[in-house]
Amino acid sequence: MTYVIYTDGASKGNPGLAGAGIFLQNKDGEEEISKFLGRKTNNEAEYLAVLFALEHLRGSSEALHFYSDSQLLVRQLNGQYKVKAPTILPLFEGIKTLMKGKDVTFTWIPREKNTRADFLANKAIERRI
Repeated sequence: MTYVIYTDGASKGNPGLAGAGIFLQNKDGEEEISKFLGRKTNNEAEYLAVLFALEHLRGSSEALHFYSDSQLLVRQLNGQYKVKAPTILPLFEGIKTLMKGKDVTFTWIPREKNTRADFLANKAIERRI
């Protein structure tokens, strides 16, 4: 079985109030997760969305296919770009640790194809959930 995971991070200001949105699908159905992050940059919110998704699926042995509209995040996690930001490096390392032994892919998609995760990230900010 495979999970398809759409993630997005949002920040009202950069840094500002931030949220993470995660939309998961597999053959058994769908799941939505919204998390209020407090004050973060947009890039931190993008990384935290992936980190929370991996933590949520920690016990799963399924293939995990992530989709994000953050080119920076996708290219860094795919090894095309180096991570230089000191606030992002520990998040990057946490993601890499949670990925060990798993079949995980990251694909960039246009913002228009990530509306559900975007909605969930903004909902988290609005409702502080």
